[in-house]
Amino acid sequence: MDNNDLLKQVTAKAQAWLTNDYDEATRKEVQRMLDNEDKTELIESFYRDLEFGTGGLRGIMGAGTNRMNIYTVGAATQGLSNYLKKEFAGLSEIKIVIGHDCRNNSRKFAEISADIFSANGIKAYLFDDLRPTPEVSYAIRKLGCQSGIVLTASHNPKEYNGYKAYWDDGAQVVSPHDKNIIAEVNKIRSVSEINFKGNKKLIEILGKAMDDSFINDLLTISLSPEAIKAHNDVKIVYTPIHGTGVRLVPAGLSALGFTNIIHVPEQDVVSGDFPTVVSPNPEEPAALDLAVKKAQETGAELVMASDPDADRVGIAVKNDKGEFILVNGNQTLLLCLYYRIIRWKELGRIKGNEYVVKTIVSTELAKTVADRNGIEIFDCYTGFKWIAAVIKENEDKKTYIGGGEESYGFLAEDFVRDKDAVSACMLIAEIAAWAKSNGKTIYELLQDIYVEYGFSKEKGISVVKKGKSGAEEIEAMMKNYRENPIKEIAGSKVVLIKDFAKLVAIDLNENEKISLDMPTTSNVLQYFTEDETKISIRPSGTEPKIKFYVEVHSKVKSRADLAAAELAAEEKINAVRASLGI
Repeated sequence: MDNNDLLKQVTAKAQAWLTNDYDEATRKEVQRMLDNEDKTELIESFYRDLEFGTGGLRGIMGAGTNRMNIYTVGAATQGLSNYLKKEFAGLSEIKIVIGHDCRNNSRKFAEISADIFSANGIKAYLFDDLRPTPEVSYAIRKLGCQSGIVLTASHNPKEYNGYKAYWDDGAQVVSPHDKNIIAEVNKIRSVSEINFKGNKKLIEILGKAMDDSFINDLLTISLSPEAIKAHNDVKIVYTPIHGTGVRLVPAGLSALGFTNIIHVPEQDVVSGDFPTVVSPNPEEPAALDLAVKKAQETGAELVMASDPDADRVGIAVKNDKGEFILVNGNQTLLLCLYYRIIRWKELGRIKGNEYVVKTIVSTELAKTVADRNGIEIFDCYTGFKWIAAVIKENEDKKTYIGGGEESYGFLAEDFVRDKDAVSACMLIAEIAAWAKSNGKTIYELLQDIYVEYGFSKEKGISVVKKGKSGAEEIEAMMKNYRENPIKEIAGSKVVLIKDFAKLVAIDLNENEKISLDMPTTSNVLQYFTEDETKISIRPSGTEPKIKFYVEVHSKVKSRADLAAAELAAEEKINAVRASLGI
């Protein structure tokens, strides 16, 4: 399609938004774009329809078919309503929970969604204000609902918003419901098909009572009350980065017994503009700058930060020089799983049917810890819906201890089915107190895990390939890796290849093929070498990039060996990058 044809197409689509089916503010915004000599914004807003994918909606806010607004959100909600009414036709009442984060328009989108669900005869439980995503998952299960939605764009920039759909188990929707919901949403071709006129009798507001229930249940997962009591005054700096964590994380820490929680006042301000950060993402070091500064000023020992919808947590701890260092997602996963497993053993809770979960791109050191302690470990695809699927599969058969992923998400409890920064913050604070009771800092605890189980270092590398040609290049790269398998990486022979698109692993030492037991296929390749290096390669599902996850391993005999191991690991990762040409 040439530029003239594209402009004609988007102009026709935009003009359809000038009818009285759309509100005045939307019509004015569309007319402004039509009148503008520069048609870039018009094209970006209308050149396609914002897709309801397997993770729901996510996009820039504004008027247009390719934007997050009351009409694209309305179509998603109407499509979900139609599917729920088909799927649960036998129920006398269908119920749904609605939550939202701090982002601009999130409350508006949540209230409009409640109106649409209720207009379709569905009972809608709407939180009275912003709440963490994990509390929505919790409420779905607590109230016996069939579905739930959260209005959030997670840690995306401030221009974005999103819409995540959940099923009756409290987890994000998976097959077949994801594709079936998408089909129903795609059937909505006109605003007139969206029922905006709500039934207030079917909308119930959720408030403090649900918060109290959630926190009380989170207290049941604590494993070291005596350590907390002994070190309840440990200084902890916490920041919600302007998001939903402000509602529950300090309350959860206080309920657990911690008495010295230090706030970052300017980041306690709820704002979808995220005025103190470039990106509200706890994976980004800059997002923790103010919190680390506050910790240095107050002599705190631990820094924690949650993202806008409070499902991810980033932490910083003091090293052996008294300097604050960031703990990455793999290290947080390792600390949390190690602590949960060891404490369960110490408390005599291990009965033989316990398990933990990690994603396939997360550190293999978690598997080493689980294996050596006799705990079963499941590997699943990237994304917490897959961890939730493992929990559902093992419900009433095995006992869940914990699970997480390298992208800063952990879940200690099974009565929530999404990553949870509220419980993760409570857990990390408890680990700090427990370590202190054992004469250690969190930093020293992590060092001792490396000494006992082996040292690992992980690095994520993203190669950006923009546009149509970029997408084709990424596809060609994956095809080449499959047709011409890598035989050696940084001087070490490849001994195992896993191809999750074919669900086949090839053991090159034994020259045999092994079937991979996964719920579906995924475009991921993994290489394992003789020296225990692990490389995972996958195209991003949401961005124009191909991702490489590099993990290298070595053995250390003492904490004193770790500095050298760290330097050697950096050199090894650089050699891997050179070997792969990335």
